[in-house]
Amino acid sequence: MNKRTDMQTIDTLEALAAKADYSLMDTLTPNPDAREDGIDHAPREVRSGHYVPVKPTPLPDPEYVAHSKPFFAELGLDDALAYSEAFMRIFSGNLSDVPAPMRPIGWATGYALSIYGTEYYQQCPFGTGNGYGDGRAVSILEVLINGKRWEIQLKGAGQTPYCRGADGRAVLRSSIREFLAQEHMHALGIPTSRSLTLYVSQNERVMRPWFREESRSRDPEVMISEPAAITTRVASSFLRVGQIELFGRRARKQEHPRAREELEAIVSYLIEREYSDTIDSPLPFGKKILALVEAFAHRLSTLVAEWIRVGYCQGNFNSDNCAAGGFTLDYGPFGFIDRFDPRYQPWTGGGEHFSFLNQPQAALRNFHSFCTAVAPLIHKDPEALTQFESLANSFSTLMQQKKEQMWAAKLGLPHYDAALFDELVTLMIRTGVDYTLFFRELSSLPQSVEPLQKSFYTTLSEDDPLLDQWTQWLQRWRDLIDISTPQSREALIEQMKQTNPKYTLREWIVVPAYKAAEKGDYSLIHELMEVMTDPYAEHSKEIEQKYYRRKPAELFDIAGVSHVSCSS
Repeated sequence: MNKRTDMQTIDTLEALAAKADYSLMDTLTPNPDAREDGIDHAPREVRSGHYVPVKPTPLPDPEYVAHSKPFFAELGLDDALAYSEAFMRIFSGNLSDVPAPMRPIGWATGYALSIYGTEYYQQCPFGTGNGYGDGRAVSILEVLINGKRWEIQLKGAGQTPYCRGADGRAVLRSSIREFLAQEHMHALGIPTSRSLTLYVSQNERVMRPWFREESRSRDPEVMISEPAAITTRVASSFLRVGQIELFGRRARKQEHPRAREELEAIVSYLIEREYSDTIDSPLPFGKKILALVEAFAHRLSTLVAEWIRVGYCQGNFNSDNCAAGGFTLDYGPFGFIDRFDPRYQPWTGGGEHFSFLNQPQAALRNFHSFCTAVAPLIHKDPEALTQFESLANSFSTLMQQKKEQMWAAKLGLPHYDAALFDELVTLMIRTGVDYTLFFRELSSLPQSVEPLQKSFYTTLSEDDPLLDQWTQWLQRWRDLIDISTPQSREALIEQMKQTNPKYTLREWIVVPAYKAAEKGDYSLIHELMEVMTDPYAEHSKEIEQKYYRRKPAELFDIAGVSHVSCSS
C-alpha cells in the first residue's frame, strides 16, 4: 500500500494534490445509504459500511493562527503554503475547488464505545451503537510522501451523520491545546498524531459550557461564546480500537448479512495500513490475526509506559480514543501532571479508572476490547484460539515489564529496583513533588537533596524527618547508579536528560496562550511551539524562568487550569 516517491519540496496545492492516494475510500465499503455528493450532515443511523462520504462545512472568513514548521519540513511542504489563501481555504474546510486528483468530498467513520472495557450503547442517540463516530472530524485526503502514507483530517469541520445533534465545531481554546500537544508529544519521542495547521473563523462563534473566572467548581457553570476553529491533524491512519470493535460487535451479533465480511475487511485493512512492516503478507489470515494481537500489545504497552515517563494522562482513555495503530490519538481532556499524584485525573467527568498511574489498567481493558472485536475471525480454529487466549492474557505481564524498564531509565538505573522505587513514590506523595522538575533535577546527579528541593511544593525544615528520609533515599540511589568514572557520569547525565524532559505542556502554561489568542494575539502559541518542540533542551534563562518552575500555588484547584471538562 505504501508507494515509494522521491522527496521534493511541495510549494503548490497542485504538487500536494499529486501525492493523493485515497486507500480507505478505494479499499473499504461506503455506507449504502450515503449521498454521493457528501451532503450528509444530519444525525442518522449508519447500519453498515466502513465510512460515510461527507463534505466538510467550511469556516467562514478563516484566519491563520499557526502551523507546525517542524512537520511542514518533515513533509517537504513550503512554509509559505500555510499562509496562502488557497491552502487556507482547503484546510479550513472548503473543498469546492480542489486541484485534481484531490476529491471534493471527505469521509467520516463510525465506532463503538467501551469505557474501561464495558460496552456502551446509550451514548448513541438511537440506542443501537449505529450513530456514534466522527461527529466533527472529517478526513479529506490521504497522501504518499517519501514512501509514507498520511491521512489528513479536519477537526471541527462541521456536522456528520455521527454528530448526535451537536454543531460539529471545535473552539479555538481546545484546538490550540490539541495543536500544541500533538507536536509536543512527537518532540518527546512518543508516537502520536501530528498537527499541520490551525485556522480560526473571524466571525463564527459557538456556545460551550465552561467555568466562571477563578472558579473551583468541578462542573461547568455557564455557557460562553467562543471562536470556531479547525485544526488539521495528520496520522498514518485514524483507525481506532472502537472502530474495529463496532464491526466486531456487528459480526458477533450477526446484525446484517455482510457483518463478518466487513469485520474481516477492516481488520485486513488495519494490518496493511498499520502493521505491514511487522506482519508478513503471505501468512494465513488466522496467523495474521495472532501477529496483529501480539504487535498491538507491544505497541500499546510501550505507549502507555511512555505516557507515564513524561507525566502525561490521557484522561478519557475509552476504546474510541485508543488508536489501533498504537499511538496517541484524541487530545481532549488530557493533562501533564504537576504535583505528583498517582490518582491525578485532569478530566472532571473521568475517574480513577483513567487516572495517571491507572493508565496501564485502562490500556488492558482497551486491549481486551480489541481482542473481543477480532475474535470472531478465528473462532472456528481451536489451535489459533488457544494461542489467541494466551496472547490476550499476557498483556499485564508485558505492561509490567515495560513500566519497569521505563522507571529504571528515568532513574538512571541498570535494572529496576522495586524497593527503591516504592520508597520514592511514598516520599514524592508525602512531600508534594513536581513530577517534571524532580526527575530533571535528578538527572544532574545531585550529591545532596538541596537541588531537588526546587521541585518540592512543601518547604522542609532542617529538622524535618522527611528531609533525612530524602537524604537516605538519595544515597541509596547513588549507590546503584554507574558514576565510577567521569565518562560514565557524563554519559548517565546525558541519558537521563534525554529521558526526563525539562519542559512539559502543563495546563497553567497553555491557558495564557489561548486567552491571548481569543484577543487575536497568537505570539504565545508560537513561543510555546518553539519551546515544546524542543523539550529536552536548555533554553534561554528567560524561557527557564517562565516555564521551568513549579505551578503557582494560587492556580491549584482553579477550574480550567487544574481540571477541565471534556474539551469541545
